[in-house]
Amino acid sequence: MLSTVLHAQQDDARAIALFSDPVRVWGTGVESLIEQAYRQCFRAYIIGGKIMNLRMPFAENHERDSLVQGGWEVLGQGKADAASLWPVISRALQSEDFNRYVEALGDGKEKVIVFDIAEQKWSISEDLFDIARMKAGSYHGLPHKPYVLVSGNGIEQPDVYNYLYCIAWTGMDCSAFVWHTLSFIAEKSQVNLGRRLARSLGVPHGGDPSVYAGTAFYNSTSSEIGAVHDTIRNLRPADIILFRAKDGEMAHSAIIQSVDFSRGVIRYLQETDEAPQQERGVHESFIYFNPRRPHISLKDESIVWSQMRFSPFPGEKDSAFSDDGRRYRAYGGGRVVRLKLISNLLSSN
Repeated sequence: MLSTVLHAQQDDARAIALFSDPVRVWGTGVESLIEQAYRQCFRAYIIGGKIMNLRMPFAENHERDSLVQGGWEVLGQGKADAASLWPVISRALQSEDFNRYVEALGDGKEKVIVFDIAEQKWSISEDLFDIARMKAGSYHGLPHKPYVLVSGNGIEQPDVYNYLYCIAWTGMDCSAFVWHTLSFIAEKSQVNLGRRLARSLGVPHGGDPSVYAGTAFYNSTSSEIGAVHDTIRNLRPADIILFRAKDGEMAHSAIIQSVDFSRGVIRYLQETDEAPQQERGVHESFIYFNPRRPHISLKDESIVWSQMRFSPFPGEKDSAFSDDGRRYRAYGGGRVVRLKLISNLLSSN
């Protein structure tokens, strides 16, 4: 019998075929390179008889383990690159446990799936009271035990994400995706970004640079980081958008892929789970501005940020901000920075 999951032929081939040619869309400049790095975070699978182009899941080390003694660590601490993560994801989706999960979601019975992230297990409740309570909006899950109401009519892409996040403990965090993208740009100029920046990152001998290239580094006073005034006319592809947290530190990072000054559109890419169910993981987002006003800051309230923010699992407490714009303006506002090495490489090409 064929496995429930068939991986894309030769890893990249089929996944890339699901997109148009990035060079035809974006040309041969940095916009195309960023798009290519982004597309490495997608893979095509056949699951439950459906073709799904899966996104790289979000995974932040210790994100949900505050109520669990000892906690757990996600694969590679959330800093592993896409090339090393996809084989792990493929093995998870080819496991007998995942096959049982697919069967349970397609048995025609409405139910509640209870994920126990700490134990990497899932269970089923068909109790009518549990189902009714979920439908009424009374959510009894915990950070390490999300509850998900399913119809029994077959697995959908968000269900696959739930399994990978809760059971497989695999994916990238926001800064790992930014690092992945910047590393890809550097690689095209025959530069190993991790090796070149190891000292600035404070990487010990034999350490993995990607583990140290977090949002704190992008927000640091390192000589490798250049601040960019966040007026729109100053923004360029590969600039990093930083979002501030309540404590004043930067808690989230994203990367600008393109700036269309004639149409008034900024496309930026990010990895997060506070998004619509179908977009959790790596996804594109947009900022719309008046092309006649390129002098305004990203903090200006006339700018429209299209990315809506939701709780990772329906029923959990929603984000404090309804969209990325509100989040960027919060707590004194975010900032934009530029990695000088990348800027130099781009200007020399």
